Amino acid sequence: MSMDLTKVRNIGICAHIDAGKTTVTERVLYYTGQNYKMGEVHEGTATMDFLEEEQQRGITIQSAATTCPWEKDGVTYTVNLIDTPGHVDFTIEVERSMRVLDGAVAVFDGKEGVEAQSETVWRQADRYNVPRLCFINKMDKIGADFEFSFNSIKERLGAHPIAVQIPIGAGDDLEGLVDLLEMKAYYFDSSELGAVVEQREIPDDMKDMAELWRHELVERAAELDDNLTEKYIEDESSITREEIITALRIGTLAQTCCPTFCGAALRNIGIQRLLNGVIDFLPNPTEAPPVEGVDPKDEHNKMTRPSSLDAPFSALVFKVVNDTHGDLTYARIYSGVLKKGSRVLNPVNGKKENVSRIYEMHAKDRQTLDEAVAGQIVALIGLKSSITGDTLCDTNDPIVLERMTFPDPVISMSIEPLTTEDKKKLAEALGTIMREDPSFQSRFNDETGETVISGMGELHLEIIKNKLVRDMNIGVNVGTPRVSYREAITGPADAIRGKFVKQTGGRGQFGDVIINVRPITPEEAEAEELVLKDGVAFIDKISQGSIPREYIPSVETGIRHAAGSGILGGYPMVNVCVELIDGSYHDVDSSQIAFEQAGALAFREACSKAGLALLEPIMQVTITTPEEFFGAVSGDLGSRRGQINESEVRGVVRVISAEVPLSEMFGYTTVLRGITQGRASSTMEPANYQLMPPKLRDEVLAR
Repeated sequence: MSMDLTKVRNIGICAHIDAGKTTVTERVLYYTGQNYKMGEVHEGTATMDFLEEEQQRGITIQSAATTCPWEKDGVTYTVNLIDTPGHVDFTIEVERSMRVLDGAVAVFDGKEGVEAQSETVWRQADRYNVPRLCFINKMDKIGADFEFSFNSIKERLGAHPIAVQIPIGAGDDLEGLVDLLEMKAYYFDSSELGAVVEQREIPDDMKDMAELWRHELVERAAELDDNLTEKYIEDESSITREEIITALRIGTLAQTCCPTFCGAALRNIGIQRLLNGVIDFLPNPTEAPPVEGVDPKDEHNKMTRPSSLDAPFSALVFKVVNDTHGDLTYARIYSGVLKKGSRVLNPVNGKKENVSRIYEMHAKDRQTLDEAVAGQIVALIGLKSSITGDTLCDTNDPIVLERMTFPDPVISMSIEPLTTEDKKKLAEALGTIMREDPSFQSRFNDETGETVISGMGELHLEIIKNKLVRDMNIGVNVGTPRVSYREAITGPADAIRGKFVKQTGGRGQFGDVIINVRPITPEEAEAEELVLKDGVAFIDKISQGSIPREYIPSVETGIRHAAGSGILGGYPMVNVCVELIDGSYHDVDSSQIAFEQAGALAFREACSKAGLALLEPIMQVTITTPEEFFGAVSGDLGSRRGQINESEVRGVVRVISAEVPLSEMFGYTTVLRGITQGRASSTMEPANYQLMPPKLRDEVLAR
């Protein structure tokens, strides 16, 4: 199969909730010929929002992938497109999409500019070094302001946008846009679904403004390309459209600039020009840096794979979806060729997997492929033991690609099956959902006999509950949502002994360890080159064989188990550094189980001596409210132990940024609507964990 990788673009559409991502995607599918009818989010007919929950709520819950062709200058390109959610509860979907993309289109609301979740997805793109274009959407909205939105990208994201278009009019008067590269005006015929585009001269009343923006564009382009700098100094007007595009492409790939487009997806204005921009400025798979990984046998041995069909096969699993024909495993192929029916290695767990079928996905529809090559995003059938973040590679040439990081859940609730039949099905169903969604966790509490599910927010858990009841036909009762607290120590404790001795007539059990504990932050752990795994950093300081080497992993296991179940109230311990400094053993009675128990005993004793505290999750809350309700909103935040960090007036509204404990935020949306006559909106995302006041801590522990 010969495939020209330079004609492929792997892109994602990402933004704050309600900025219009899915509407942009629907227009892309229509203009590329992938769809013959435009779906609408508000009608529940969007192609990419195919889950029943998505259609009912009008939001995107899971990222959907599709492949579509786009013709530019007589050349056909393949665009692999992922539409991602904007709601913070489903931020994991954005995270895993960013990991496998070569480029992204960040969509902004033309009236609101950069919003809270815009900053989150921007940081995620920064983390995975994804080059971006900006698209200022909803320029047909009343109050839309291109210059305000453009400046908010600079000020709030610290980015370097460069406008390549400006709108003609705004709000109801939006007619089209001025292309600053060509210095021509484009008008879109809404009655023809925007498919008819008319080129005209720039209107007289916009010529001066267009010249100013054009000058800024050329000046910035000259800064990006040394070849243009001299030409710019001598004669700015001699710089051609092609030279500017080349310079902007260099800057975009180096992530020193973001070409910025504008339009109104709902009125079909500007999408074709945006697609041309994707081809002009975003990288093809060969321009993305070689993917990095490590040798499975030696994680200090760094390895890379070039994006080439001739290199050994490597791919990253970024999503697993339960399907009627077996798990659909979405993978981005980074190098080599994968043929249908081939056998591949998962070096993370050492298991070999069979790829029985390969699909090119079009949202929920699919097309069978005989093989897939570097640069493609495909879905595989037949894999049994691979989950999100795992690598697939050539059995003779293994590599482990860099894994993704997933946030810890912040909210929990109990769930119980209604009948014995439901009980059997529930455990399997929860296992399936955990495989699909790494930000969801489920565990069985031995002490209370209840199953506890944990997720990223109230909406996240509500969607999971609906999935169990409606899609999987399992009868369940759910408890009220509870906060996922964490436990920590407040100081150090040195030379604490844990001794496990048991005599049962025959061979006994003997384990004896001595440990030090101290608090440690993630930053301190990084500075000391320690691995803070599941909240605990373990250091082996045993010398002169006081404990045989084979028992040390058992001590660590015991400590980690004890940390996982907590000491104060059964919540996981975090930010603890444990040093194993001494101990003793018995030639006959010592065993791995004995040292595991000794490690757990020593850890519990040491943490109790060091002083225990309860940490609660703090949320970053952003509220947009009309100015007249500012007093009521800020007073309400104060009553919830909220700390206002920033307050900014934008036109007739005020945007409040605050940190509030999650335990105080249940049902907040309803209260906010009540005190602002339904005119305010809010978003929140996890910020950090902080110490709880002693009185409140005692109340939580007394429950």
